[in-house]
Amino acid sequence: MAATIDEIKAKDVNVPLIFEQDTRLPLITMQLVFKNSGSISDKTKAGLSKFSAKMINEGTKELGSSAFAEALESRAIHISATSGKETFVIELGCLKEEFDEGLKYLQMLLRDPNLTPEVIKKIKTATLGSLANKESDFDYIASNELKKLLFEGSVLAQPSLGSIESVKSIELDDVQNFIKENIVSSKLIVVVGGDTDVEEVKSKALKIINSLSIGSDSKVEKCEIVAEPRESVIKKDTQQAYVYFGSPYNISIDSDDYYKARVATFILGAGGFGSRLMEEIRVKRGLAYSAYARIDVSKSSSSMNGHLQTKLESLEEAKKSVKAIVEDFVKNGVKKSELEQTKKFLLGSEPLRVETMSQRLNRTFMEYYNGQKLGHSDEELERIKNLELKDLNKFIKEHREILDMSFAIVTK
Repeated sequence: MAATIDEIKAKDVNVPLIFEQDTRLPLITMQLVFKNSGSISDKTKAGLSKFSAKMINEGTKELGSSAFAEALESRAIHISATSGKETFVIELGCLKEEFDEGLKYLQMLLRDPNLTPEVIKKIKTATLGSLANKESDFDYIASNELKKLLFEGSVLAQPSLGSIESVKSIELDDVQNFIKENIVSSKLIVVVGGDTDVEEVKSKALKIINSLSIGSDSKVEKCEIVAEPRESVIKKDTQQAYVYFGSPYNISIDSDDYYKARVATFILGAGGFGSRLMEEIRVKRGLAYSAYARIDVSKSSSSMNGHLQTKLESLEEAKKSVKAIVEDFVKNGVKKSELEQTKKFLLGSEPLRVETMSQRLNRTFMEYYNGQKLGHSDEELERIKNLELKDLNKFIKEHREILDMSFAIVTK
């Protein structure tokens, strides 16, 4: 059965419900997805959203972290909170027979999260330890530096985990305010799949919704990329050079041409072996083991970015090669054989992208979240199937902005 879009009528708000029934196994999964509550909402302190998720994962004040975890484990119930770029998700997974019990614990957690000075201290220590370890993770350093270059002056310039300074500054009030503003029914989308029916889900989820404060919905803010290409070189004790690059990509998530961008980027660098970057940089020039480029298009931003590692002595050559490959791509477009090969892969691998219930639920969620109609993904595949070379190359030539590349480099 395909996933469907419905709604739950609560007393003061109608909450969207994305649902798929799957009776093959006696399992149920429920996600409470809160819009505009991920790292994009970290306006005051970098890392606050992810920090708040870790706090929620510490159980209830009444039971404490260990007893709450043991109570769930004894019934094979899983409850966890995670923070993405634009959304904050609290997930419940359990056996069908434990669904009521799982909802009971979820409601306890929402009503009485373990927000205490002791837990703040514990999470702070663990997060600072993790950030200290990342000082020798040169991919992490280069990736964050690229974000800083591309999104200077906006919330996306910050590392989503926060910095050592920002994490040290997080207090109990900050987490309480985050939860008060973001874990609210007006921002909520409920996603449920498994061995249950839609009416049961509506009646049971209604209790959860009514226990939340209504709050207010808000739109995701679009963060524009700095137009002028820039470069930042960070010196570290490294045996390799880490090259991260990115540029603006003038396309929106709801654009009619998005499928062309998907095909173009697959050929340029998202397709692994056989992609332009991999072929030129690894196979022909032997400059790197791997090289990738992809597009990151969401409500909050739109960019092309990529990365590679190379020998210290071939850093400049690798950088010039990336620029030359992208320039040739924009100027001359792609070949018929590349387009046909990409079509075969994208259309042939489609069944793998929708073989599990969670994949199908996520696809329907993304269609709804992006303001697309149900079945948009199937329409996009049909458009890819019928895409002609001249139309793709015209599209590629129109997007010269990807040539305005900024580089973040970690080298010796």
